[in-house]
Amino acid sequence: LADNPGAVKKKRRVGRGIGSSKGKTCGRGHKGQKARAGKGVHPTFEGGQTKFYKRMPKIGKMKNSRFKLNLIPINVGTVQNYITMGRLRPERSDGVITMKDMVNAGMFPNSAVKSGVKLLGDGKEWLRDKLHIEVPWASATAIEAIESKGGFVTTVHYNRLALRAHLKPHKFPLKPEAMLAREKEDAAEEATLDLHDMHLLPKRARPPTKYMPYYTDYAKRGYLNPKVQLERKK
Repeated sequence: LADNPGAVKKKRRVGRGIGSSKGKTCGRGHKGQKARAGKGVHPTFEGGQTKFYKRMPKIGKMKNSRFKLNLIPINVGTVQNYITMGRLRPERSDGVITMKDMVNAGMFPNSAVKSGVKLLGDGKEWLRDKLHIEVPWASATAIEAIESKGGFVTTVHYNRLALRAHLKPHKFPLKPEAMLAREKEDAAEEATLDLHDMHLLPKRARPPTKYMPYYTDYAKRGYLNPKVQLERKK
């Protein structure tokens, strides 16, 4: 068996003398990037001008990459263990556990908090106490486990400035004494001012459009949901 005549073309051997028409420089010319060994010029190179794929607009999830959340996973079983050890105590007068309380308890360092905390449901069988927790993100299992003990979970959005104000309120200036005195008069006798109430903190920003459905959903216990707001006032 053999191929038809001319079906297979023999490869030309280069660098075998000037009589072969491909000797010396082997058809590559003198010097330059194309004469060297390797891949040569990239297929998308356009002579120095901006490449075609860079001239195209960003589409899809690329334009929302700055809104990506880098959350620390915390299980309800871990929260219960720290409460049992006496290390996790709420600073707020209403008894709500926040991320600052978790940092103070040593559950994770302050520098590790990039976007917030996500509350997960592992260890829910060890949950005993009635917990009131406020975190940026929570799973349905964690919400169900905490509410089964009579507590509640509120998911709250924090941008970078709000997160800094929450974790490091001492970095912001104190309120004037006249303002503090007026707030103490308006407050109830049994109520006390928290650390956050004594500093001039920036107003919390609204969530970006990408996360607005999450924080307005009652199933997620979003803080912008009207039903959640009414339940927390009781």
